[in-house]
Parts: sequence; C-alpha cells; structure tokens
Amino acid sequence: MAQSLHSFDEITFKQFVLFIKSHHQQLEENLCIYLNQDDTLSHEEQKIVGSLLDSFLLFFVTFNIEESEDEFETHVVVWLKSQLSLLSIKSFNLFRLIFEKALITLMIQIKYNRSTSILMCLLSIYSQLIYHFNEWVNEDMTVVHSKSFHDNTKLQSLDRLNKLLIRSSRVHEFAHILKKCEEFFSYKRCVFYAYIPWSNQVYGVIGAELPKVQSMKGQLSSRETTIFNAQKAIFLKDPKGYVKDEHIELFNLSSVIFVPIVNKQQVFGWLTFDQLGEEFDCSKEELDFLEEVGNRLGLYLSRSGESTSGSSNLHLTERESEILDLLAEGYDNKKMGEILYLSEHTVRDYISSLMTKLKAKNRTQVVAYAFRYGILK
Repeated sequence: MAQSLHSFDEITFKQFVLFIKSHHQQLEENLCIYLNQDDTLSHEEQKIVGSLLDSFLLFFVTFNIEESEDEFETHVVVWLKSQLSLLSIKSFNLFRLIFEKALITLMIQIKYNRSTSILMCLLSIYSQLIYHFNEWVNEDMTVVHSKSFHDNTKLQSLDRLNKLLIRSSRVHEFAHILKKCEEFFSYKRCVFYAYIPWSNQVYGVIGAELPKVQSMKGQLSSRETTIFNAQKAIFLKDPKGYVKDEHIELFNLSSVIFVPIVNKQQVFGWLTFDQLGEEFDCSKEELDFLEEVGNRLGLYLSRSGESTSGSSNLHLTERESEILDLLAEGYDNKKMGEILYLSEHTVRDYISSLMTKLKAKNRTQVVAYAFRYGILK
C-alpha cells in the first residue's frame, strides 16, 4: 500500500503564529546572526533585507488571532504590499532564505518535535508571497510598454512642483505647497506629520480638517517604527493592523501611502496621500516617484529652515527652554505648571512667547519648528 504523502500533522496558520509569538526573541537573535554573517551584502542591501525581516517577524508577533476571520493569504498579501518599495528579486529571495534558516535553527535549538509541520506551513505562506510578488513583477514588465506616456506625465507634475518650490521660500508656505501636491499628483488628501526622532514621536501639522490632523500626536508603536525605519515610501491597501483603529475611523482611511520627507538622512516627517476613504492600488513605480517628491520637499524644508529660522539669532530664556522641552514630551499646561511650580496662566504666557519667537500658529508647530531649526535635537 502506498504511503500517504501527508505523514505529518498539519497545523493552522493561527498555530504557526502562536509558535512564532512564543519564540520570537530567540528567532530575532537568529535572524540578526544570519543577516550579519552575509558579507556579500552592501550596507544598503543589508539595511533593506533587515527591514523586511524585522517587519515580517513583527507581522506575526503583533498579529491579532482573536480578531482575524480571514484566510491567512489576505493578511500576508497586505504585509507584502506594505513592503513594495523595498522589494527586488534579490532582497525578496534573501529575506525568505534568512528567515527560513533562522526558523530551522530555532527548532533545532529548542528540539521542537513538529518541525516538519512548521516548515510546511511556512512554505504555504511563501507560496502566496512568491505568487503575488511574481504577479506584481509581471505587472511592472507590462507597464514598461506604455511607460513613456506615464513618465512624461510624471515629469510634468514634478516640473510643476519644482517651479512652485523655487517660487516659495518660507516654511509657512508649506501648507499651500502640500495643497498643490494633491492637485499635481491626483490625490484627494495630503497630510504632513512632523517626526521627532529622539522621542520617536509624530505630530500632525498640516492638512485638511486641521483640528483632526493636530489631534494626531504621540509615540510610534513598535510596528509603525519598524515600517518607517526603512525611510521608504509605503503603500497600505488596508491600514488596519498598521494604523490605530481610532485614527482609521477619525480620517475614514482606506488605502493610504506614507512618504518620508528626507534630506541628508534627516527625517523631517511623513506625508500621507489618500483618496478620502476610497480604496485604490499603487505600483512600485508610483511609490518610487512619490519618494522623489518627498526628497524634493526635504530639500525645500532644509533650505527654508536655513533661510528663515534665524536660529543663531534666536534666544530662548532658560524657562522658555524648559517649557519647550516639556512641550515636546507631550505634557499639558497643568502638568508643566506642577513640574515647574508655575501657574497654568504663566505656562500659557511662555507658550505664547515661544509661538511668537518661532512664528508658530499653535503648540504643535512650536515643537515641529524647534526641531526643524535645530533648537531641539
């Protein structure tokens, strides 16, 4: 009698996730070892593959088993789409190889007796990743034949942005620039979030429905940090699991693109582009293009900061500096007063003075401008 090919106990995706959750620390150590052992990778390639591995591991560690009703393919594809700007054939293959080696090593280390079941589940996940990755690669190859029209349109849009940036010179004109970006690049909403690296916090600064935008502030979650550390444009067809539920509801978010505003490794913040609740698709070509837009805006903010901040001439009193530091940490007026033994009214006066000196319209802009001008490090 022929022996069944299935001579192992199959496990579900949820059981696989539970295994990863239980052993993620040791698995993370193995991933680091194998990544650092590969001396064929350039620094940039190692950074990209490392980001893919970190994000993939975090995908399992933060996966909410109780809330998930869909087949695992749905969740895996959402993750893969979020990494589109990092993916190449080389990075994709290396990421899969290193993750598999680290997982096998883990199971040997703990003497796990269902190794075959775990590996077969991983291969099922890989098959979905490979299928959709190849599908997108083929789409990109198809696009090549009609690329000249799209390239010309994008170049015209970029040229319009360049002319606008040349005419503009002050940081206060940034809101107008972002509004024009919606028009130039055919998105219905563009929002800017300033980033404070030393505290790993973001602050909503500019965008439609300003009170909502400026209510967005706080420290990035571990999943958000892992995604954004790559400093690449990111597309989330479904932001659930990557963006907090209350923020999705507040902005009626469906598909969304995150674009870093960077200049010389300095991250000023992130732009989001979306279609006001409408779901849409995005190609790697579009992400690369928007990434270049982010680079142009980063250069503009660097230039504007140098010409308008007058940071060398800007003098803050010791008390103003203390208020600014506490403001950047997210304290409210009452708490700042308690810490500094001041009344709330006096704290408000100091914040008003900071707004005047930094030419900021609100306390959120005070922090954003202070970081941009080099007052906060």
